[in-house]
Amino acid sequence: VLLAAAVCTKAGKAIVSRQFVEMTRTRIEGLLAAFPKLMNTGKQHTFVETESVRYVYQPMEKLYMVLITTKNSNILEDLETLRLFSRVIPEYCRALEENEISEHCFDLIFAFDEIVALGYRENVNLAQIRTFTEMDSHEEKVFRAVRETQEREAKAEMRRKAKELQQARRDAERHGKKAPGFGGFGSSAVSGGVTAMITETIIETEKPKVAPAPARPSGPSKALKLGAKGKEVDNFVDKLKSEGENIMTSVGKRSAEAAKVLTPPINMESVHMKIEEKISLTCGRDGGLQNMELHGMIMLHISDEKLARIRLHVENEDKRGVQLQTHPNVDKKLFTTESQIGLKNPEKSFPINSDVGVLKWRLQTTEESFIPLTINCWPSESGNSCDVNIEYELQEESLELNDVIITIPLPSGVGAPVIGEIDGEYRHDSRRNLLEWCLPVIDAKNKTGSLEFSIAGQPNDFFPVQVSFISKKNYCNIQVTKVTQVDGNSPVRFSTETTFLVDKYEIL
Repeated sequence: VLLAAAVCTKAGKAIVSRQFVEMTRTRIEGLLAAFPKLMNTGKQHTFVETESVRYVYQPMEKLYMVLITTKNSNILEDLETLRLFSRVIPEYCRALEENEISEHCFDLIFAFDEIVALGYRENVNLAQIRTFTEMDSHEEKVFRAVRETQEREAKAEMRRKAKELQQARRDAERHGKKAPGFGGFGSSAVSGGVTAMITETIIETEKPKVAPAPARPSGPSKALKLGAKGKEVDNFVDKLKSEGENIMTSVGKRSAEAAKVLTPPINMESVHMKIEEKISLTCGRDGGLQNMELHGMIMLHISDEKLARIRLHVENEDKRGVQLQTHPNVDKKLFTTESQIGLKNPEKSFPINSDVGVLKWRLQTTEESFIPLTINCWPSESGNSCDVNIEYELQEESLELNDVIITIPLPSGVGAPVIGEIDGEYRHDSRRNLLEWCLPVIDAKNKTGSLEFSIAGQPNDFFPVQVSFISKKNYCNIQVTKVTQVDGNSPVRFSTETTFLVDKYEIL
């Protein structure tokens, strides 16, 4: 058990000390004051023991990083923990000096708490500690940027109206009429002509602000909301551009591309279906699929009451052993024998104006041939730097993946990577130490590609590699081919929206 972690001087004065069990101030100060007297300079080990505790320490120039543990604690684990503590300090302090440590004492204490909880080591690395302590919130940044944008727009609107009032006053004085006051246009002294002119001006200037919404059965409010959000994100991106940030431009671009890919068809029919699949996949860096899980669902949306009593004809060409499950109200026997989705009671209707899940499926496998997109990341050490070769290959050629981003972590504090060869584009996020390899489309015509870069670091620094993409073709070949009415079996016009998304895609 770890009792405490401290940074102290060679005289035993505590600069920063974090206790992980209940200890008094006098007790910890006494232990640290006794520590320099116990050390024997002739010995080559880095621990000393008393009757009650063990000190595990590491010299850092004029200071010591000291862990105080119980005598029955595993010293090998303690030495590993000590190394992590020693690597954390240079992350927050520019120099290993007493005043620098004191200045960043709270940062160090928060980092220490991420390494040890209640006396026991947490399974974290340096990159995770940095992420946890930063607590960077993208949502908060967007919220603040949106609020500032709204304030700027309100100020601009005030200035515009003030100019209109001044113009109206000048025009009124030119025609020899009494100018309207700032209190409003209710005064009887204001003539009808001036009032009409001012009103007309305001209406004409405000007209372009409203974007025409496409005619959709689901209501125009959603289209307007989507447009408004895009504008807010764009303003946020512009703000960051003005501050000299490049990485956040990808957020606006990605959200715009995602909206473009995932936007439902404008000609939504009265019977509309969403076929959505999400994949969660974990691979090993040396090959081998650790786990792959895929969930899919067909959501039915009916906006016309006359078409509520229908059946969906499903075509399932999957050969991977997908497990299918129908909604409890759906006739399971009808689906098994004729591949049709209909209600158990044919006299009943599907719900109107709401999304109803009628069929879902699940695929879980460790079969490597099922991986849709394989990623091979190969870092090799070359002197003080590391040469990294990474390539992708689309195994499922029927798919078309859009807006693919392969994210490779980079070591901190070593500058930007030197790019050798690349298919597609890349973005370097210096704030989060990430390299994003961006590919607009991966399909059968563009099924392989590679990226080469060099940067100082160790092979382990470049994992886990993460992948994200969006696709309008689903992985499991399950489609609705026809919709018919229960009475008369006559065909019904319908529209379909298919999406294939990533929930998690990691190469560890």
